[in-house]
Amino acid sequence: MPSHANHRRRTHLPAISRRDALRAGSLGLLGLSLPELLAGRTRRATAADQANATDSEPTITSAASFGRAKSCILLFMWGGPAQQDTWDLKPQAPAEIRGEFQPIATRVPGIQICEHFPKLAQRTDKLAIVRSMTHTNVDHTAATHFLLTGQAPPPSNILEDDWPHIGSVLARLGRGRDPLPPFVSMRPKLENDVPRFVEQSHGQFAGWLEPSFGPLTIDADPAKPGYRIGDFDRPAEVPAERLSERSRLLTELDAARSWRGRGQPIDLAARHYQRAFELLDSAVGQRAFQLDEEPAALRERYGLNAHGQSVLQARRLVERGVPLVTVFWPNDGIKNVSVYWDTHSRNFVDLKERLMPVTDETFSTLLDNLEERGLLDETLVVWTGEFGRTPRVGQRNSDAGAGKDGRDHWPGCFTTVLAGGGIRGGQVYGASDRHAAYPADNPVAPVDLVSTIYHLLGVPVDQTLEDRSGRPHTVCPGTPISALWS
Repeated sequence: MPSHANHRRRTHLPAISRRDALRAGSLGLLGLSLPELLAGRTRRATAADQANATDSEPTITSAASFGRAKSCILLFMWGGPAQQDTWDLKPQAPAEIRGEFQPIATRVPGIQICEHFPKLAQRTDKLAIVRSMTHTNVDHTAATHFLLTGQAPPPSNILEDDWPHIGSVLARLGRGRDPLPPFVSMRPKLENDVPRFVEQSHGQFAGWLEPSFGPLTIDADPAKPGYRIGDFDRPAEVPAERLSERSRLLTELDAARSWRGRGQPIDLAARHYQRAFELLDSAVGQRAFQLDEEPAALRERYGLNAHGQSVLQARRLVERGVPLVTVFWPNDGIKNVSVYWDTHSRNFVDLKERLMPVTDETFSTLLDNLEERGLLDETLVVWTGEFGRTPRVGQRNSDAGAGKDGRDHWPGCFTTVLAGGGIRGGQVYGASDRHAAYPADNPVAPVDLVSTIYHLLGVPVDQTLEDRSGRPHTVCPGTPISALWS
């Protein structure tokens, strides 16, 4: 992986007078809360960025699919859902394999899914169910990197050496519309949360790209009354005239830098401030996070819980031009309950009572709501975890092991579901063997899934970007799965 220590590009702000520096300090330019909030957001692609990006289309393409999706909502089920208990049941397998749940018929003849997904069963005409996902890493934090970037995690175990998240690549390519950031991660932190997935999982950020291409990360719980992201209103103690003066001074500094740098783009820190001023001055920015604008009945349909309201927030953001929103499954921290979808014990109890009902309700409502608003054709929805669960109940496959009523980590075979954004619904792609242990047909590596996502978002398969030392890398050297849209 790239080493960045001695090769970082340097940008220099112009020298400004002591008087101007004092003016900036007295105006609180460096003390605004919004730029701190936006410190991990992206700048728009510069002319140099555009020159680095290739304009050629991939060899696997069609006018009807390439770039069909304008945005993506990535529903990430931290922990690893059990494929044989959700989307890929094996009713003919022995009891210790098939588990306790039964398959049910769906809207599409020949496709069956779990009985605890009754609403999704009526929407399989919109879904492409990929039952042959596979890789080899049994560790949560490393396996997450596979699914969010398409690549194996770096050996260094340093987040800056990660491959960039899909959202960071889109940010680097200049996607999105100001003032909202192009990449948002919803990671609601709940009371008694176990933070290790949140803090340690790789692939969530910009990796070897500049940190400014990272996400706006939201850890607030959108289901709580008074949910609020930063300070999207002008502080009462800051008069409008003073805010205007701050913005004017920033413009002057930018103009001076552009003149001295012969047209070079504005400094990243200055861009964060500029975006902050735009957010403060924009109805779009101020209102994007006001979930109480949504009808109460719709909020109830999504589910009055952290995941349901996070998904509703994601819909509001993509509707306003945000290219990618990742919604991570939260951990409710309930004692003796499995962490996230990591069902080493209580697999069937937690799936039936806590995990699948929320997924069924929220995922179904998202599909309906996007379609109602004319957004489904241009919004790609991806539902996945980092891996699946062991074929046999109680089987040990990692250091964590499994109780007699649980399933351990299993990357050999799992399921990912896609909808919208050019995807042809009503299909199952690939197949697992009789125990849902390994792919029996059309195995799909994460690199190919992520390449498919890029294809649908209009990113060529040969797209290259430079790391911080100036070395080019092919963003995702996989093969898009053309059967998913053809």
